[in-house]
Amino acid sequence: MGIVSKEEEAIDEFVKLMDKVEEETLKTTFKNVHQGYPRETLIRFLKARDWNVVKAHTMLVECLRWRVDNEIDSILSKPIVPGELYRDVRDSQLIGMSGYTREGWPVFAVGVGLSTFDKASVHYYVQSHIQINEYRDRVLLPSISKKIGRPITTCIKVLDMTGLKLSALSQIKLVTIISTIDDLNYPEKTNTYYVVNAPYIFSACWKVVKPLLQERTRKKVHVLSGCGKDELLKIMDYTSLPHFCRRGSSSGSSHHAQGVDCFSVDHPFHQQLYNYVKHRYESQGQAEPAKQGSFHVGFPESVDARVEMAKTIGSELHKVENCKASP
Repeated sequence: MGIVSKEEEAIDEFVKLMDKVEEETLKTTFKNVHQGYPRETLIRFLKARDWNVVKAHTMLVECLRWRVDNEIDSILSKPIVPGELYRDVRDSQLIGMSGYTREGWPVFAVGVGLSTFDKASVHYYVQSHIQINEYRDRVLLPSISKKIGRPITTCIKVLDMTGLKLSALSQIKLVTIISTIDDLNYPEKTNTYYVVNAPYIFSACWKVVKPLLQERTRKKVHVLSGCGKDELLKIMDYTSLPHFCRRGSSSGSSHHAQGVDCFSVDHPFHQQLYNYVKHRYESQGQAEPAKQGSFHVGFPESVDARVEMAKTIGSELHKVENCKASP
């Protein structure tokens, strides 16, 4: 579907505003953001601000300043060491890439229910998340775009809700920090969210959260039956299915499940990412450090709506738990 004339006008206006940016540091980091596809990048920010050019321009400039102030361009040369710490992060922040859809979009898997975020400081989890974002945007997407011969600038995510419990509320602050960083600095990078292995507690939460989301976001979320295998096979081959979707039953994302666990530090995606970061660090003429402090990134202030949403979710989760406990 072609872009209508009003949207074309918005893009042209946005281009003119970005041409007026004179600071070299902002120009440099913008190149790292768009990776040769500035038009597609501007469209993402316009979508995030409902095609309001002024708001989209403000959002993008603030994103670029955040990148400069926090040295995001160098985050892919900051390894999380020692290796045991990186393994701890991977074991408690369950995310990985299982393959590609037939359209060429990377398939990212997220173990929402079983991520504990309890083996490292908040800063390491934020650093790890941003590194995955940057590796996706600066390495994976340009590579697949070149291979396919057209811009691939987004991905899909499969969210495994296995093990989702009331205790997950203890990590709501960290999850809010990460999601806010994504919304403000990596907008519209996910085409679709597929929710699988959803327990009753998720269904109860979803009824509360869904009306609070923007329509654009609601349309992206698809709650699939069971492990979602049949539906996901319509858009990807079996080899690209996340491991927790490869069974007929909702046995979830157990680390003991058969098949390749895409959350594991030993999975090819994580090995390639870790080696890439390590190589970039060593290319600076330094040996791998035995220990290094976390890469501190400025946390955005959570907007009131996010805080209220978290409180609402918590309230509903407690109601569900209380109903289950009642005789």
